[in-house]
Amino acid sequence: MALSLKFVVLSLAAVLVALDGAAGPRGGASAMGLPPPQPAVNFSIGVQGMVWCKTCRYPGYFPAMDASPLAGAVAYLRCRHGHRRAASIRAVAGSGGYFRIETSQLTSFTSQECKVYVPRSPSPACVVPGDGRRGLPLKFELFVKRDNGLQGLYSVGNFIFSPKYPNKCY
Repeated sequence: MALSLKFVVLSLAAVLVALDGAAGPRGGASAMGLPPPQPAVNFSIGVQGMVWCKTCRYPGYFPAMDASPLAGAVAYLRCRHGHRRAASIRAVAGSGGYFRIETSQLTSFTSQECKVYVPRSPSPACVVPGDGRRGLPLKFELFVKRDNGLQGLYSVGNFIFSPKYPNKCY
């Protein structure tokens, strides 16, 4: 009895060693006929947009839009799912009025649950918000391969402010 038990233990050990060697460096799944596990992919979200002052001719004035970029505008990406789960991430527009919000925190939200807001203009002359005051929805653009993974890039378009008094852009 003791001899047959030793034989079973040794046989089981030999099978385990053979399976471990056949599995290769990726693990034992392929030895059992299963595909090897995929490596984890880091995924992030990028949202881009522009902030403009309509009719004022500040540096960077763009005649086709009759608008100038508003540097320093704060944009917020806000996502909400129900009443309890929400997130908010901010970015500041650069000298060209362009902002880009990047995060990996929002993978539990869908793009339909998110909007971007620019609540106020950084210019005291250009304070009247356009159509984006209720937030603009995200529009998928493309996937971007990054050094640390993959990014889904979305765009929200243009936030446009205008002067309270159209001829006073001081």
